[in-house]
Amino acid sequence: MKDGSFYQNYREVRLLVVHCSATRYNRDFPVDALRRCHLQRGFASIGYHFYITRDGEVHICLPVHQIGAHATGWNDKSIGICYEGGLNESGCPADTRTYAQKCSLLDLLRQLKTDYPTALILGHYQLSRSVRKSCPCFNAKEEYGEVR
Repeated sequence: MKDGSFYQNYREVRLLVVHCSATRYNRDFPVDALRRCHLQRGFASIGYHFYITRDGEVHICLPVHQIGAHATGWNDKSIGICYEGGLNESGCPADTRTYAQKCSLLDLLRQLKTDYPTALILGHYQLSRSVRKSCPCFNAKEEYGEVR
């Protein structure tokens, strides 16, 4: 290709990073609320590539070839996936994924591993010891380590 457009859509993806929205499981936080939250934080739009609401619907927020804004220092080599929830009714970190979210997340990760077979699946807190969050409030590396 003369214009190099193929290379504009390619980037090396080494990580599939799972996040939670850090919202209470018993309060709706739809994709529009996530967008408003990220805009208020100064982002151009939602920083995750995918957002999975409690009903299991997977919302595409960014094309995977675009660099997201979800994990400082890792954005250029990762895809960010976020599920709605992550806090219990008291506001404490907890794995609040619904059955529908678990199924959708597993399906999405399987597809992404097909597209990026060497990418590791990690939770946000597993990226570095300097990450001081519980996000995604479960051990993604252990739960999805065998996904192919």
